[in-house]
Amino acid sequence: MTIAATNLHWGRPTHDRGTGVLVLAGSSGRLDSARAEVLARAGATALALRWFGGAEQPPTPCEVPLEMFVEALDLIAAECDRLAIMGLSYGAEAALSVAARDPRIGSVVALAPTTVVWEGHREDDDAPARSKWTWGGDPLPFVPLDRSWRPADEPPAFSPLYEHSIEVADAGVVDAARIPVERIEAEVLLVAGGDDRVWPSTRAVEEIVASRAEHGLDTQTVVDLRAGHSVALPGEPQGDQRRPYQVGGDTGAAQRIGAAAWPQICRVLHLDHDFGEDERPWPPCRRASVCSAHPGCSTPR
Repeated sequence: MTIAATNLHWGRPTHDRGTGVLVLAGSSGRLDSARAEVLARAGATALALRWFGGAEQPPTPCEVPLEMFVEALDLIAAECDRLAIMGLSYGAEAALSVAARDPRIGSVVALAPTTVVWEGHREDDDAPARSKWTWGGDPLPFVPLDRSWRPADEPPAFSPLYEHSIEVADAGVVDAARIPVERIEAEVLLVAGGDDRVWPSTRAVEEIVASRAEHGLDTQTVVDLRAGHSVALPGEPQGDQRRPYQVGGDTGAAQRIGAAAWPQICRVLHLDHDFGEDERPWPPCRRASVCSAHPGCSTPR
């Protein structure tokens, strides 16, 4: 598998902190170049990937090979000591799923996450349900969306659809579809809004934290009960916020939760923020030789 250049955007740092971040958008299918540039300004080598709808890619988020993300990480690994992955919504679903399979990843930032693999979106709505992801050519187990569900409002809020689909699905189906977050040894940061009307991301945060805690793994979280599904990081352009569905959140919620999460994101990704002179937002490097990526760090790595 070779990723077309048109599906990639590199954000290059002027002061490299040694972290390479794969940046994944959600169901929009866009190339999230603006987010990559924000991370680059903080010291990351950031690679935004369009993962469906582009050249030589699935036309919709359905049976997308997770190997595509691994290949993108390979590109970053050629330049960076430390790998990270950041995704929003469907991109968070991908980020967690990939991090559970690729031990090279040192940090995961999941914005508006989910606990399970969901049914993919097909061009033909009447076609049989299929998984959103594949691994090794095989579809991952998934939770199907209940096609009998109808929205109560216009524009629709889809969070009730996802909650209902979990409730009516066979328990074995749900269990098989759960993303094995306990296999993620990386630092994990989850960001979610309590008024998320796309899917129940705060419930996902609680379940992921509990699952990882059972295996002795810590998970960092940022939750804003008045925020919705969207997260806008400081410095990102606002763009057109209109959607044919409800995302939730009060006025300015996306910017507020993004600003609240930004210091934690910088810490997890080992990037620049407003740190004191003697405070270092990264742990000592542990790779061979001596660290040169972090100013003032002489720890053998």
